[in-house]
Amino acid sequence: MNKKRLLSGVQPTGELHIGNWLGAIRNWVTLQNQYESYVCVVDLHAITVPHDPKKLKENTLKTAALYVACGMDPNECTIFIQSHIAAHSELCWLLNCVTPINWMERMIQFKEKAVKQGNNVSLGLLDYPVLMAADILLYDADVVPVGEDQKQHLELARNIAQQRINSRFSINNKSILKVPEPLIMKDGSKIMSLCDGKSKMSKSDPNEGSRITLLDSPDIIKKKIKRAKTDQYFGLEFNNPERPEAHNLLTIYAMVTDKEKENIKQECANMGWGKFKPLLTEAIISALEPIQEKYNLLMQDKSELNQILKNGTNKAEQVSTITLNRVKNSIGLLNRI
Repeated sequence: MNKKRLLSGVQPTGELHIGNWLGAIRNWVTLQNQYESYVCVVDLHAITVPHDPKKLKENTLKTAALYVACGMDPNECTIFIQSHIAAHSELCWLLNCVTPINWMERMIQFKEKAVKQGNNVSLGLLDYPVLMAADILLYDADVVPVGEDQKQHLELARNIAQQRINSRFSINNKSILKVPEPLIMKDGSKIMSLCDGKSKMSKSDPNEGSRITLLDSPDIIKKKIKRAKTDQYFGLEFNNPERPEAHNLLTIYAMVTDKEKENIKQECANMGWGKFKPLLTEAIISALEPIQEKYNLLMQDKSELNQILKNGTNKAEQVSTITLNRVKNSIGLLNRI
């Protein structure tokens, strides 16, 4: 039986943190055995905001290495760099030409980021959900793992595929683009900032103490957890809206130790922050140790990583070219001679 296909990716804007790992990548590792998985480093999305070109190149390679270090198996999935596949940009343009601009203007993340950037906001920032749609639709993805903050973008991809391409250009009701379904991540996938339990952990947060990166040393992890925001109450608990930091830190502890929440609840019900923080620190250090070891091996001799990316690019290019040519033919572009 053929596996259903999955597509996902992360931007190389800054170093990956435990929120990226626990909320996304660790789930991909599990899903790669159930789905034909395509996982890319979405570097084209990273240039929609001001960036350092040298850092972008470094972070792109580091992100790919961390995919593998976290357990993405190149024998089970396809790992590649988005910008290495020209079809992403080309399909984005074709989809731009059929996507109403008012669909883009109501995207929540664009509104939020536009407020921060003011007059410097780029056209790419407005348009990047269409590029995201192209990323997904190129690979005939059956499912896309999404969190709450990405649901609107996946719905846009679905609408573009169905309402703007299939309904307009298909012949005999034969779909041109597959309409993907959301694969909602399990509870606890949204990891919050160490400085504010109501804000999502983010690579772009100027406060480095707000997150633990996958490559942080044990000493840095200790310092960040020690400074992590807590509250004045004794005893830790989940799901108390008045105690978002307690819920967040307990969630991280549960996920890195693979313990059931009910067991964590009992373990920490009568525990103070002074006792809990060292437990959390050691649990995170222990969980990240094998990832860091594998990452360092890959970066010391990049030949293995380069071969993984070369193989991934070749496979991704074959699949994406078929979809792109299908769209070009359907909308009336002359076939190349």
